[in-house]
Amino acid sequence: MTLSLVIWGIAIYIALSCVVAYLSRGGAEEGGATMSGYFLGGRHMGGLVSALSYSATTYSAFMMVGLAGLTYKGGVGALGFEIVYFAGVSLVAIFGPRFWRAGKKYDFVTPSEMLGKRYGSRWVAVAAGLTSLIFLIPYSAVQLSGVGYLLSGMTGGGISFGVGIVIATVLAIFFSYVAGIRSVMWTDSLQALVMIVASVLVGAIVVSKLGGFGEMFATISERKPSMLQVPGPGLFSFQTFLGLTIPWFFFSISNPQVSQRLFMPESMGALRRMLLIFLCFGLIYTVVSVIWGFSAFVAFPDLEKPDLATATLLSSEYVPPVLGVVVMVGILAAAVSTIDSILLTLSSVFARDVYGNLSGKAEDAQQLKIGKFVIPVISILALIFSSLQISMISILSVAASVGLIVVVPAIIGAFFWKRGTAAGALVSIVGGVIFVLWMYLSGNSLFGLNAGILSLPVAALLFVGVSLVTKRAAGEAIDGFVDEAPASMATARAVAGE
Repeated sequence: MTLSLVIWGIAIYIALSCVVAYLSRGGAEEGGATMSGYFLGGRHMGGLVSALSYSATTYSAFMMVGLAGLTYKGGVGALGFEIVYFAGVSLVAIFGPRFWRAGKKYDFVTPSEMLGKRYGSRWVAVAAGLTSLIFLIPYSAVQLSGVGYLLSGMTGGGISFGVGIVIATVLAIFFSYVAGIRSVMWTDSLQALVMIVASVLVGAIVVSKLGGFGEMFATISERKPSMLQVPGPGLFSFQTFLGLTIPWFFFSISNPQVSQRLFMPESMGALRRMLLIFLCFGLIYTVVSVIWGFSAFVAFPDLEKPDLATATLLSSEYVPPVLGVVVMVGILAAAVSTIDSILLTLSSVFARDVYGNLSGKAEDAQQLKIGKFVIPVISILALIFSSLQISMISILSVAASVGLIVVVPAIIGAFFWKRGTAAGALVSIVGGVIFVLWMYLSGNSLFGLNAGILSLPVAALLFVGVSLVTKRAAGEAIDGFVDEAPASMATARAVAGE
């Protein structure tokens, strides 16, 4: 694959995305002048656009680069790891209607703001917001690293790792500024369609050139049979598997760039369509990513870095050059989608939950101004972090989710436990973050268990224990949370009058 072909592919992608981003501005001028309009699209997003954007944001560089690399190194255990995340999406059916209803009732912009309102404490919102900032900036760096590995690997270093991450950073900032979440969601929709079609085609072509599924798996079985056995060829032990999958199971509610999307659909029906389409997309993409990992192992069994499996496969003789560039563009677009979504989420969290609460300035226009200002600041921090080139994208992705999972007990308590208090929520979040950081700094092992296993129960014990010995705040908002939260998607739709 020639360098010029890759450059032309990137140029065409940028041109098309810019056109779509600018078209998304139609009707957004008035709504974009508010926090809700800029960061949530005025809560008027349809089900199909929401689903495609949700898919492009969730299935980012982690999937086609990270999961393929994890399969290359860890075998079939990688499929089990991702299926657990897929099962965790069922949490959206439980929490999605509750987030949407509470968001509509109180005009929430961020999940952190929602927690602050529920527990009647600005400090809960500040703590949850700072937790997002601490752990999502490294996750943004993961996406940038994915682009760097992809472009440098496909061009044999013609496009360096550094140039790749700079390209992704500039694009993410641009799409974030054009029309806020509207431009991000519309460009996401284009990107998701390119991703799913091209990746399936490449998977089918590569497998056929390797002699079909039977021949491919026979080769794997002969060369390294542990790749097809649980737990796999040494990467996964039961403890490691649990440490990776527990945070991943709760990803859909613990990661604010994803849970914030639950505020955006125009109706409960749109939320339902978003979930169903996303599940179909995710199942296909998961299977394809794992197949890519196995295919790369058969074709190139001695790669130095597992995260180069996808780039090596796409630039090889197994993939037609033009199709390889199309898939490369799809992966680049997916990574940019996740980065710009995180940029918007973190900038809204900083403006609404950190700056707004600590400064005492609740004016919407001022918060919007601050939110736009910090977008490039957060981008530069992620760029610096990604330049470290930390290996195994999938592992680092989960490490970020380990830190975010400490907010889960407070989220569950917000809707299902009236007795939960502001003190309990605050201590569980702050104490959970301290525990996670201590675990990673001290070797990530306590009683033989890692932070991925221990962080959730530690945060849960802190939340329940402190709540039981403290009183509820006078400003708590139970209405719209525990008492009136719909029990299921079906009842939620009935409440919404659909």
